[in-house]
Amino acid sequence: MRVFVAIEISSDKIIDSISKFQSEININAKSIEPHNLHFTLQFLGEISKDMLDHVSRALDSVKFSKFSVNLKNIGVFPTQKFPRIIWVGTDENGGKLLVELAKKVENALTPLGFTVDKPFKPHITVFRIKNRIGDISKEMDKFKLIDFGIQQISGFKLKQSVLSSKGPTYTDLMEVKAIS
Repeated sequence: MRVFVAIEISSDKIIDSISKFQSEININAKSIEPHNLHFTLQFLGEISKDMLDHVSRALDSVKFSKFSVNLKNIGVFPTQKFPRIIWVGTDENGGKLLVELAKKVENALTPLGFTVDKPFKPHITVFRIKNRIGDISKEMDKFKLIDFGIQQISGFKLKQSVLSSKGPTYTDLMEVKAIS
């Protein structure tokens, strides 16, 4: 099964703000469904049922306290001239706490053979761009100071991802709650 570790966006205000942004920006891209908005702390890929038990136990050992993240600003991977992903970012302090949590997840999973190919950058993917659409700098500039609101981070989930032509379907496999 194809799995990843994620923090879901649960604030209706934030989901509504992101949906509004997705409907207002004028680009040719596939928007991410509101119920699928999340931070990916670590993508694990295909794992066996046996490995799932080990991963669950390892993730259960991760301890962290609740914190808040202000979702604000937008950006693009890799560049605005050749965009593939449009994302929502975070405030500096919330971003730092997300990086620390991602590092705890990584440290828990490393003994099981999971590695990360690039450093965690706190972001929520809001659009995927399949075809070349050219430079979107002007359109992005219209929204560069946008503030989507504050999300409380009180847990993370191990999720299964099933891909189809209609898009991914995510299923919760387990949840780890903050200690406070």
